[in-house]
Amino acid sequence: MRVAIDISPLKSAHKFRGVGSYTKRLIEALQKVDKKNEYILTTRSLQLTTQVDFIHYPYFDLFFLTLPLRKSKPTVVTIHDVTPLVFPEHFPPGIRGKIKFKIQKFSLKGVKAVITDSKNSKKDIINYLGYPKEKIFVVPLAPGKEFRLITNHQSLIATKQKYQLPDAFVLYVGDVNYNKNIPGLVKTCEKIKVPLVIVGKQAVEKNINRLHPENKDLVWLQNRCQSLITNHHLPITLLGFVPTKDLVAIYNLATVYCQPSFYEGFGLPVLEAMACGCPVVAANTSSLPEICGKAAVMVNPYDINDIVTGLKKVLYDISIYDILRKRGSAWVKKFSWEKTAKETIKVYQNVYQENR
Repeated sequence: MRVAIDISPLKSAHKFRGVGSYTKRLIEALQKVDKKNEYILTTRSLQLTTQVDFIHYPYFDLFFLTLPLRKSKPTVVTIHDVTPLVFPEHFPPGIRGKIKFKIQKFSLKGVKAVITDSKNSKKDIINYLGYPKEKIFVVPLAPGKEFRLITNHQSLIATKQKYQLPDAFVLYVGDVNYNKNIPGLVKTCEKIKVPLVIVGKQAVEKNINRLHPENKDLVWLQNRCQSLITNHHLPITLLGFVPTKDLVAIYNLATVYCQPSFYEGFGLPVLEAMACGCPVVAANTSSLPEICGKAAVMVNPYDINDIVTGLKKVLYDISIYDILRKRGSAWVKKFSWEKTAKETIKVYQNVYQENR
């Protein structure tokens, strides 16, 4: 097979976000495990100059025209999640976005196969986009091999000092959108009086009130942090973007990782935390139960008292803390980018056979 992969996310701001990371890691893994087939890297702005059997778009935006209406080759597309459709009141697309959504949805009908990250996302793609379930393939993601337990205590101390981290803290990594339930996490940490560290570029963006007034959770977080700092209450540390090497160390330093989301298409940080020996507390919603298995304490994200109870179990019961570390370490081994690549190749083979 000759497979073209659209690498547009690596040529834009997306290269620093989930879609870019997925595209980069998938290509690296495919080229590592598959010496039989050929992969041609292209972008939407370039005309393919070589003959290929089909093209894979490793991204799909609901409200932007990322999928061509006219498909010169059989097409595979990855849809990670449909979060904005689950919470439409919190992700308003505007008139142009609504029009583009209809075009994207129509264009999707011409796609030969859809790859998605979880069984939950498959269910939602069927329900919200009306795509045939027999043509949707679940291919889980995985943490990179750099996410691991660090035994060099001096390097951990250096990272702790670099970012001025507390001795014990709850960690969250990711964006600050409604589905992430960050206000619930902040209120929980305030209630149990445990420091919270948030890693993610979005959390420290400037001029949020002017640039992103629709993101009420992000506006709330920045205002709440300023209030807490002013009044010398619970310390919340917003680190913004950090290099991967430092992020691995921060996972190692964290007392517990918490993913209190109302909805996740996958929830990769929970696996990254497990790989680094950090126990996990996660919401019992959407994809998180299938991604966490029995290796995390699951809580109701709509009930702050339940999140409090879950975090306290890990923070104050050493036996549960140790059990979660061991279970997480074993569970995360079920996920690898080599496995992701092999499952993706199976999808390619199905499409190739059907279109010969």
